Amino acid sequence: MSAKPRGKVWLVGAGPGDPGLLTIKAARVIGACDVLVYDYLASAAIVGLASRACEKIYVGKKAGAHTLTQDEITALIVRLGLEGRNVVRLKGGDVFVFARGGEEAAELRAAGVAFEIIPGITSAIAAPAYAGIPVTHRDHNTSFTIATGHEDPLKGYTSLDFAKLANPKQTLIFLMAMGSLAGLVGKLLEHGMPPGMPVGIVREGTKPTQETLIGTLETIVADVARVQFKAPAIIVIGDVVRERETIRWFDNTPLFGKRVLVTRAADDAVDFASKLWESGAEPVLAPTIAIGAPDDAAPARAAIAALATYAWVVFTSQHGVDAAFAALAANGGDARRFGGAKVAAIGTRTAARLLAHGVRADFVPPKFVAEDVAAGLLEHASRGDRVLLFGAQEMRDVIATTLRSAGRVVDVVAGYKTSHVHDAAIAEAAASCDIWTFTSASTIASFLENVPDAATRAQGKVVACIGPITAIAAREARLRVDIVPDDYTVDGLLEALEAAVATR
Repeated sequence: MSAKPRGKVWLVGAGPGDPGLLTIKAARVIGACDVLVYDYLASAAIVGLASRACEKIYVGKKAGAHTLTQDEITALIVRLGLEGRNVVRLKGGDVFVFARGGEEAAELRAAGVAFEIIPGITSAIAAPAYAGIPVTHRDHNTSFTIATGHEDPLKGYTSLDFAKLANPKQTLIFLMAMGSLAGLVGKLLEHGMPPGMPVGIVREGTKPTQETLIGTLETIVADVARVQFKAPAIIVIGDVVRERETIRWFDNTPLFGKRVLVTRAADDAVDFASKLWESGAEPVLAPTIAIGAPDDAAPARAAIAALATYAWVVFTSQHGVDAAFAALAANGGDARRFGGAKVAAIGTRTAARLLAHGVRADFVPPKFVAEDVAAGLLEHASRGDRVLLFGAQEMRDVIATTLRSAGRVVDVVAGYKTSHVHDAAIAEAAASCDIWTFTSASTIASFLENVPDAATRAQGKVVACIGPITAIAAREARLRVDIVPDDYTVDGLLEALEAAVATR
């Protein structure tokens, strides 16, 4: 009789909201787990790191709205661990900072379930930092205190010592305290805290939806009521709040607060989404295309087997590179199979992907459109040269036609296929965004299948296309194109977006 498999539970801090603040170790275990148990503070980008095979269980808890009680959540992760599953319990912020991770760990230990703690960046530090408020500063304080404004209601008393908390030479940071703000302020004033002491409240800290309200102990309760400032928020009390005037940075980023629709394939969207986050935008992933195997993979296998017989091998995208090296690996080959063939890459990203596989591109055209690529290849390839054009099944025939008419022998081979994604959520996502981005004509075509009235819905939106070919497809669909970068890359698109938004 085989032994029952042993499960393990990782109690993981997801950080305050910006997925870029997740630790490397946390990302690794999320990507490898069998079950992801997560709360409402975990961003979609972090949840998306889990594999497709991973079972995802939402156990979100907000004030007055619990999917599961804490006891039920603890019982769930214990049961999953006892069943032999590898479980990530993903908690907003840090595992142990007012997050009840200690209780969960104790129950796991009592049940004999192996566990590990992976700390996260607490919002108590991160949210003020993103608002330009340092929790310590040598000109203002010698200590800081983090306290909860939401104590266990069953205690019947408070553990907070307001006589000590009312020290003007320290920074006070309150979590989960919006509902008790008036009472906290009253107690601090009662114990001698100066009425003019600065207060900063940071809502949705580290996210593109971040808002910051500045006041004083004397004014802050009325300020919150006046602007209807809501939770979740971090309250910072102390002279350090004055530093925001000097070092405010996040909500000054170029695309701060903008929701940007990303329509490219899911696997391609990660880098662009990360850069959008860094610019202060909220990327909304709505992949309209998917990358898969071509209808007939035999020509690709044959071409890869005969690489050394070509004078030039041209890769039109990173996906083509990946497909080629996957075919090489399947036959026990590697970069040496290229022999004396020269290699062209359409785009710097494609060239970088080649280099990662040990092949340096001999030619990368300055403009990444088919007409310029064809002209550049004619300068490098001689009449009679055999050229392998390896790319998407639906690639345009401009390059092949131009080369053939000039006496080059061209084999056009599909290494992969781009298919349209049909998802009702795409239209909903588009409606919620300020900016629509498109990185290929195929993303336009699929988007129109999902949003047939796109021209009407585009009113008031900014439409950005990565290059002229994509822009032509958009205009043919009666979409007004606002942005086409000079550099037809994702980096160029981002730079153009930042410049356009800055001038509006």
